[in-house]
Amino acid sequence: MLFWIFAAVLTAAVLLLIVPPLLRTAGSGPDREEFDREVYRDQLDELERDRARGLINDAQAEAARAEIARRMLATAETGAATGGGAVTPRSARVLAVLLALVLPVGALAVYGSVGRPDLPAQPLASRNIEQERGGPPKSVLAAMDKLKAQLAENPSDIQGWLILGQAYAKMGRNGDAADALRHAVALNRDDVEVQGLFAETLVSANDGMVPEEAVAAFDAVLAKEPKDPRARFFAALARFQAGDQQGALDRWSALMAESPADAPWVPVVRDQIREAAVALNLDPAKVTPQPLPPEQKEQAAAPNAQAQANPQGNNAAGQDEMIRGMVANLAARLEADPSDVDGWLKLARSYGVLGDTAKALDAARKARERAPDRADVQIAYANAVLQTQPRNETPKPLPEEATSALRLALKAEPDNKDALWLLGLDAMMSGRKDEAAAHWGKLIAQFKPSDPEYTLLKGRLDALKAGG
Repeated sequence: MLFWIFAAVLTAAVLLLIVPPLLRTAGSGPDREEFDREVYRDQLDELERDRARGLINDAQAEAARAEIARRMLATAETGAATGGGAVTPRSARVLAVLLALVLPVGALAVYGSVGRPDLPAQPLASRNIEQERGGPPKSVLAAMDKLKAQLAENPSDIQGWLILGQAYAKMGRNGDAADALRHAVALNRDDVEVQGLFAETLVSANDGMVPEEAVAAFDAVLAKEPKDPRARFFAALARFQAGDQQGALDRWSALMAESPADAPWVPVVRDQIREAAVALNLDPAKVTPQPLPPEQKEQAAAPNAQAQANPQGNNAAGQDEMIRGMVANLAARLEADPSDVDGWLKLARSYGVLGDTAKALDAARKARERAPDRADVQIAYANAVLQTQPRNETPKPLPEEATSALRLALKAEPDNKDALWLLGLDAMMSGRKDEAAAHWGKLIAQFKPSDPEYTLLKGRLDALKAGG
């Protein structure tokens, strides 16, 4: 019954908004003739003031007064001829009556055919919200609650904390996963595998940023396993994010030089070296070391010996899984809130780390669509385009899609170092030496002679002047 009362009140409110304007008379607006007469009265007053100040003589005043009086008489005759009793048009009255009848009848007809008045209300508390959102089933949640109760009684169960942390990580609740794994680390700080898993979970919980607590955990791993590739990679990433591009480049280069060519992390490290080199205005080809010969045949010949000699082999797979989980969480968050431009940039970088250049380009494109005036967005898009290009031993000009983004970045920020360096590189490889010299000349002015970037740029400019 309450529903029908509410529906009736709502229908009446809608009709009150629509019908009265249709019934309003045409004469309810302002009277133009009365307005004109008021203007003429003001003109007569102004005329008297002009004559009093001596601006016009008596003859001129009388002539002007006669003309104004004639105009006032004309407006009075017009008002009498048109009359003041304007009425509502017949069509408006008919439309108002039709709306008053059709609107409620039509609403009842539609509700009668598609409505469900017999459907009982469903309280929020009785609904399985987690299942509706695609979360884990109630049985899994019940098992986790039971595990948490057991851990509350026996907090020294390291295996229980590990299981709980991994379950939270699979659910995308990386903050809760990190809390659970923190308990496991406290119970056994000598276990490098637990330390590494905890540190990676912290990175996932921070959307790819390496916090101080994760840095400390990775350092603990490296203190016991100096060659652990996962810890070395993230330790360098922490330096890069802190602004120490040179320190990150040195560590990634050392990792590349000590890794077999078929190691799964080599493409990721190579891309990070390239990003650090671009940030330092260095030529990536000159600072990227060659990896060691592949070890695939040796692994096939003696898998057990290889596993003992390289206990971190399984860590690479775990690292890849954790990174992909982190990226999937970020992608899901951006689908829910696509307005986060910095989030799209972070997702593009993450896909680049994973070597998924197509998805990295798509994420950078979405950031570009939402913030085309930001120089860093255009630079990220250009880098994503370059990552999709095949690697060539012979330098070639940059693709037009990348150079157009770099020009937009330079338009938004005329002193942008990345845009000046890459556009100068493109101009040099295209034979436009004057343009390359102009870009690099503007870039070198931003460095001190003691900076390594200054030395690199000066060498390039000298080579251009010498015809190289």
